[in-house]
Amino acid sequence: MVVAEHKTAHILTTEILQMKYILLDYVNEAGWPQLTRAEQEQWLGAYKGYMEAMTKAGVLKSSNGLKPTSSATRVRAADGKTLVLDGPYAETKEQLGGFHIIEVPDLDAAISWAARSPTALHGTVEVRPLWEGTLLTRDISEYVQAEDK
Repeated sequence: MVVAEHKTAHILTTEILQMKYILLDYVNEAGWPQLTRAEQEQWLGAYKGYMEAMTKAGVLKSSNGLKPTSSATRVRAADGKTLVLDGPYAETKEQLGGFHIIEVPDLDAAISWAARSPTALHGTVEVRPLWEGTLLTRDISEYVQAEDK
């Protein structure tokens, strides 16, 4: 945990610096149609409860689900031509089904939230720290390797 102290007008305040993480939900999307309506409602209720808990804790910053991989379009550029292909990038057992962006003190807290996800019971939750800002707001030297001398 990182703690920062600020002195302003002789007042000392302490705040916990938060980090943003993305929780990537990988699921077997072919399994969803195999569930009964009652099972689907149970899972959706579990996800709703999970998201409500993150919201109540003040850690959830953004969350979205993805449409099935059958609705995906892939774009590549080669030899000056744009190639547009239907479908997912690769055939895999699990597909990216959605994500949650959370803001928590450290990786341990992010892992704790990932472990509470219903996805962790039947799929995989990948936890990744996010860069603050973008290439438009950060110095690109932060992203490139130092030159060998």
